Amino acid sequence: MPTYQYEAMDHTGREVKDAIDAATQEEAQQLIRQKGFFVTKISEKAKKTRKAAAAKKGGRRKKKSFTIGRISTKQLCTFTRQLSTLQDAGLPILRSLKILEGQCKPGVLKNALGDVVEDIESGQTLSEAFAKHPKAFDRLYCNMIKAGEAGGALEAILQRLADFKEKAQSLKRKIKGAMVYPIVVIFVACVIVGFILYFIIPKFEAIFNDFGVPLPQMTKILISASHFLIKYFYIVFLTPLFFWMFIKLLYRNKTGAYVCDRILLMIPVMGTIAEKSTVARTMRTLGTLVQSGVPILEALSIVRETAGNAVFERAFTRIYDSIREGETIAQPLREARIVDDIVVNMIDVGEETGDLDTMLNKIADNYDEEVEVAVESLVSLLEPIMIVVLGGIVGFIVIALFLPLITLITKLSG
Repeated sequence: MPTYQYEAMDHTGREVKDAIDAATQEEAQQLIRQKGFFVTKISEKAKKTRKAAAAKKGGRRKKKSFTIGRISTKQLCTFTRQLSTLQDAGLPILRSLKILEGQCKPGVLKNALGDVVEDIESGQTLSEAFAKHPKAFDRLYCNMIKAGEAGGALEAILQRLADFKEKAQSLKRKIKGAMVYPIVVIFVACVIVGFILYFIIPKFEAIFNDFGVPLPQMTKILISASHFLIKYFYIVFLTPLFFWMFIKLLYRNKTGAYVCDRILLMIPVMGTIAEKSTVARTMRTLGTLVQSGVPILEALSIVRETAGNAVFERAFTRIYDSIREGETIAQPLREARIVDDIVVNMIDVGEETGDLDTMLNKIADNYDEEVEVAVESLVSLLEPIMIVVLGGIVGFIVIALFLPLITLITKLSG
């Protein structure tokens, strides 16, 4: 039977270091809790390390595939749900990871799981093994796993983590799905207008020049636009790329990122969606971390890093400093003026009643619904705007071409 070394705290907060024999790490944690201790760290003794070393020498280590980048959110959601299901079924964590590694396609996740299995065989905890692969498992993920190991509730934490990832993925998918239609319409419209300016307008210009037709101002503007596109077509194509690179460079600077995100939040409708989706994501992250037993300062630090908006990052920095000085979350959040009063009041009530995690998750659920409504409103607003704008462009081109043609026909018939 394996022997596990552990560090724990008793009911007085005194640190205890000892060893215990158990069939699995989960059983060891249960036995330690029965003694009245709170587990902070547990790992298998060195005997397992020798087995892992022998396995490595025997060629257990498989050849890794070449990979770049990170794993997708969808892939991580699927892995977390599957791991949660296997743990809920009572399988040892090592066997669960081996099963999931075997069914993974070659990539970042499969490579990471191979290393994680070897690290666990050598006596490391799951959170320590995950922490070595930040491209696969971020800080939030590792801290929740660590909290689950310390509290002996890894199965519950994995289930909560899977729910959290799936809800975040669902919200992101709805926003992206709603934006596909307007983006496709705008792209196709740009291609058609570009084709007309590049190929069709020069032919009409040649006809007008041959017959010496006087051109109205609208036609001159259209022909000038065609000349510009033909002469500087590479600039037209590269402008979106340069703009994207400029924004990226701005975001590398803290001040630039703050200014860009502040402007984004001020844009009608789009700013509302950005604000509400960020509130939903940050509140759900904080609520899940607090519910999982992660210390509040560590949870706030993680939320600050994963906010994805410099304005909210500054707000969470103030909240972090406030908590460290023994104050509350609600007051600096109220002063930041980035969320509605109802959010501040709900957090205030949650802090007073000791039910902060529940309040944070309720806020996230409410804002998820509001984001869906805001996205639908944006799509409904964009449709008539696109019809009017595209109709105006087409009408301008038609009128600009037909005015000289009418003059030409009148001249020829007279």
